[in-house]
Amino acid sequence: MPNHKVEICGVNTSKLRVLTNDEKTELLKKIKAGDKAAKDEFIKCNLRLVLSVIQRFHNRGENLDDLFQVGCIGLIKSINNFDLSQNVRFSTYAVPMIIGEIRRYMRDNNSIRVSRSLRDTAYKALTEREKLQSKNSREPTVEEIAKAMGVEREHVVTALDAIMDPVSLYEPVYTENGDSVYVMDQVRDQQNSDENWVDEIVLREAIQGLGEREKNILTLRFLKGKTQMEVAEEIGISQAQVSRLEKGALTRIKRQM
Repeated sequence: MPNHKVEICGVNTSKLRVLTNDEKTELLKKIKAGDKAAKDEFIKCNLRLVLSVIQRFHNRGENLDDLFQVGCIGLIKSINNFDLSQNVRFSTYAVPMIIGEIRRYMRDNNSIRVSRSLRDTAYKALTEREKLQSKNSREPTVEEIAKAMGVEREHVVTALDAIMDPVSLYEPVYTENGDSVYVMDQVRDQQNSDENWVDEIVLREAIQGLGEREKNILTLRFLKGKTQMEVAEEIGISQAQVSRLEKGALTRIKRQM
C-alpha cells in the first residue's frame, strides 16, 4: 500500500510515527501523571486517526483544515477523559468523541436556520401523516394531511421541505444535563454504522505496523473486499501464498490489539 503524502494544516501525516499498543499505554500512563511532552507526542502520533475521521465529512462542503482542527479538539478531549483501567482500545474510545466534536461544530456553524413555527407545522404534518397512514393503511396525500390540519396545502409542502433539508439532521430531539441527542444520532445505516466504521479505522491503524506486502494484501482483502484469488492475480503470487501471508498478518494484528 503506497505511503501517500497527505498534508493538512501544515502537517505531513505520512511522516507521523505509528505507535504500538505498548507505546500507547506507556504514553497514556505518563500523560495521566502530568507529562506534557508525552501528551504532545501522543497527540502528534494520533493525527492520522483525526484525518481518518474527517474523511467521512469531506462531502459536506466544509473546509477540511477547519474540520481537522475541530477533530484535534475531540482527540484532546478523548485523551483527557480516557480511562486506562477500562478494557477499551484508545481509538475505539476516541473516534466517537472526534465525530461528536465535528457534528457539534457543523451544527453550530450552519448558516441555514428553520423558524420554530415552520418546524412546528412540519412536525404536526408528520404526526397527521402517521395517523392517516394507520387509519387508511396507505400513504396519505399532501392534500389529505393539509385538510386534517385545517391549513392550506402550500403550508404543508413548505414546512416539510424545510425539515427535509440536511440542517434537520442537527435538530436536537432530547437534551439532558447540557448533552443533546440529535436527529442524526437516531438515524442508523445497518451497513455503514458507526460501529462498523470504527472497526475499519482500528483495522487501518493496525495494518500500519505490517510489512508492505502484508499491508497490501489486507487492504485489498478487508478494506476493498477482494477475494484471495483476485488478490493473488493482482499482486502476482499464488492464492496459497496469499492465504499464508494473510493468516500471519492477522495473527500479528490480534496479538497487537
